Order: sequence, then C-alpha cells, then structure tokens
Amino acid sequence: MFLKNCWYVAAWDREVTDKPMARTICNEPVVLYRKQDGTPAALEDRCGHRNLPLSMGKVVGDNLQCGYHGVEFDCTGKCAKIPGQTNTPSRAQIRSYPVVEKWNWIWIWMGDPARVDHSLFPDWWWVDHPEWAFARPDMLPVKADYRLFNDNLLDVTHLQYVHTGSIGADSITEFPIECEVEDRKVTMRRWIRDREPPPTYRKAGGFKGNVDRCQLAEYYPPCFTANHAAVFDVEDKVQDFNRGFRVNALSAPTPETETSCHYFFGFVRAFLTDDKEFEEKFTAEFVRVFKEDVAILEAQQRSNDRFGDAPGFDIKVDAAPKAARRMLEKMIAEEQTEAAAAKVAAE
Repeated sequence: MFLKNCWYVAAWDREVTDKPMARTICNEPVVLYRKQDGTPAALEDRCGHRNLPLSMGKVVGDNLQCGYHGVEFDCTGKCAKIPGQTNTPSRAQIRSYPVVEKWNWIWIWMGDPARVDHSLFPDWWWVDHPEWAFARPDMLPVKADYRLFNDNLLDVTHLQYVHTGSIGADSITEFPIECEVEDRKVTMRRWIRDREPPPTYRKAGGFKGNVDRCQLAEYYPPCFTANHAAVFDVEDKVQDFNRGFRVNALSAPTPETETSCHYFFGFVRAFLTDDKEFEEKFTAEFVRVFKEDVAILEAQQRSNDRFGDAPGFDIKVDAAPKAARRMLEKMIAEEQTEAAAAKVAAE
C-alpha cells in the first residue's frame, strides 16, 4: 500500500537537530539528524551490531553513535568506528536514505536511491514566494490510513457538514464539481456563485454580502494535496481563479503504518502577509478546522477496521477521490511488479 520511489515529508526543518530523532515511515524505522554543516541525514534506526535503535544514541561529529557499545555509522550507513578495534567488517553497513531540505520540510526518498527524481516534488512554489505568507503548524500524529486524507482533501463537499462554523456553507452542494485527471495529478474544481461566504472567510476578508468563490484541490501522488480557496465580490464577476482573496492549505500526510500517519500541513495566503497577529489567529482557526477532519478520519479508520468487508457505495462527489485512489494503486502495482521482476533477474 506504499509507493516507495517517491518523496515523503519526514519532518519539519525545526524538528531535526544535532540530536537523533526517531520516526517510522512506510513501516520502516528511520532516524534523522543534522551533520556539523547543518545538512540533514537519515539512516535506518538500528545499529547493525545488536539492533539497538540508533535514535537512543547521539551524534558524534557527522556520525551516529550507538548508545549500547559506541559503534558509529556515517551518513551513508557505513560503520565508521568500533571502539576497541581498528578494523570494521565489510558487512557492517545499514541503510541510508536520500533526504532534501525544501520549503521548511525535510523530504525523504524511501525507495531505490539510484532512482531519486527531484522532479517529483509537488509544485508548491507559494511557500517561498515573497508575495505569500507561509504558516507552519506542528505535525499532527493521526491514527488513520494516509489514503483517507487523500480522499478527504479531494472531497470538499464535507465542509458543509463537518466545518459548519468555519469554512463550511449550506450552498456548497448547490453547485457541481469538475474532475480532471492528468499524468500524476488529479484536480477537483467547484465555483460557487453569489452566495454568503463561510464564517472564516467572511471574517478574514471583511466581506459584507454575498460572494463568488472557487474551491480547487490539486492532488499529486502519493499524498500531496493543495486545497485552494479564492473569494471575490460578486460585482467583480471574476472568472480568473488567480485573483482576489486567496488561501491555500498544503497537506502531506506521510504514512507511518497501514493505519496511522504523520499529518504535515501548512497554510499560504496572499493577503495581510506582514500581519503576524492575524497570522496567529488565522492559523489557530485552520488548525482547529483540520483537527475536525482528524476526528472524522480516526473514527472512519476504527469503523473500517471493524466493518472493512461490509458492502458500500459511491456518490457523485467521490469522482476525484476515486480517481486519485486508482492512480496511486496503479503506480504501486507497477512499482511492485517491476521490483519483483528485478529480483527474479538478480537470482
């Protein structure tokens, strides 16, 4: 259920220091740390000697030192030092993972290091653009399958029922959605014309009457979704999404296990970009909104665990989530078929 030859968010940049930090990603225990020059590194979280987690050790120079017998490993996973002896066995090697620091996140490649592809990052250019402000809440640990987040973020109809006091509105289901599928991308779009804005947008944008607004969600496999909200005065008769009051929620639910994930998310906005007091209030409001989603998805996971084989059905608003599921499942199947063929060839 995990795509491996791709990037995942492993941590916020502020989480990774010169102290080893443990995190499970795609069922694999990983330890992250920073070298002396500040660059991040990631190794499998075990000492190859007696399998103690290296996250229980410490950083020595650019190496990780095991807290059991002092064995050290460099950032490539090679054993660099064994106290009390001058030689190191050639098999004294653990796995290392390619990592990149980008957009205030530490990204990790869980697959074949020879296939690292820097073109596979989502196109989230707003994060470091001078005309946008980026808010960075703490990661939320969530007891739910990361794919449930993909479904949720592409299904903005639920706003009408889950987020009634903030970004939801009764008018949402009056207007149809459009779903577009491209290579490695699924887009969901809905225009809502001449209706009252949701409470959060009315307060933040200072809108007095009805508005036009656009809901846009862009999904990139395996788990990256940008949810865009744009709001306009009705009299402007706007057709271009890239104008007006705009805020984008960027979501990266990194799988921990089959039934849990690390939910990384942030908000970029193109208004009041220098107002720190507003940013704190606006961010707190959206974190509260996202925690409402977490409660729904964790309850859904518990129900799935209990009734997973029960018959179900789809509705119209499932078009984009279903397209994203099919895309991801196809990529995982192709990757696994290729890996199995390579294993046979090697034998």
